[in-house]
Amino acid sequence: MSDTDYSPSAPEPEPVEEAVPAPAPKKKRESVKMTDKQKTQLTKHMDKMKKGGMDAKEMKSHRMKMMSRMRKGQSVGKAHKDITQA
Repeated sequence: MSDTDYSPSAPEPEPVEEAVPAPAPKKKRESVKMTDKQKTQLTKHMDKMKKGGMDAKEMKSHRMKMMSRMRKGQSVGKAHKDITQA
């Protein structure tokens, strides 16, 4: 017999699979809830914006931007200034 002949009784070596680490699950952002004080301040601010002539579409967009910044710790005034400058 030569080296290239395989006997049928010999088990074939199983292919070795490389251990590929599973991708880490994406971490959800920890949501920071607004305090009641922030909510009332935002409501007052949005009332002002409505009286100023903002339409519904602009109001919703402005409110979402304000909420995002206020959750990060900005005050109503600072958040509004930040939005209007951008």
